[in-house]
Amino acid sequence: MTEFSHINKNQQPSIVNIMDKKVSQRHAVAKASIELPEMMMQKLTAENFNTAKGSIIHTAIIAGIMGAKKTGELIPLCHPIGLENCEVEIKFNSNSLDIYATAEVEAKTGVEMEAMTAVSIAALTIYDMCKALSHDIIIKEIKLMEKTGGKNDFKRSE
Repeated sequence: MTEFSHINKNQQPSIVNIMDKKVSQRHAVAKASIELPEMMMQKLTAENFNTAKGSIIHTAIIAGIMGAKKTGELIPLCHPIGLENCEVEIKFNSNSLDIYATAEVEAKTGVEMEAMTAVSIAALTIYDMCKALSHDIIIKEIKLMEKTGGKNDFKRSE
């Protein structure tokens, strides 16, 4: 591709025309990382990830899935699609959390944006639920890890 996909022949914003595309199985995985202060990681571990608002991890997982389902409403030129699967997983490291989202659908367009929205919303939910302890939280490295289906497959090494 040598041109931006969301600009029409008149150089105006446009949704991508997918009328002539074939339906195929689409799969995407995205990742986000969140750095947390050491005392926050210790507190999360000691209190089994619960706060007065509920389980931080479970709330973030549900928020990520909900965000993926709303991607077409949040990103102006993104096609709304009916997700057939969306999973969010959160892994603990020494001073950070890694959030992974997998999105799948059989459609004419991909699910990269749904996977990336899921990890973004999950990360923001963790920030929201932890900010009372400290604002020294860094959300970083929101990135597509892999996608299959459509014209080109993509895979990034960690």
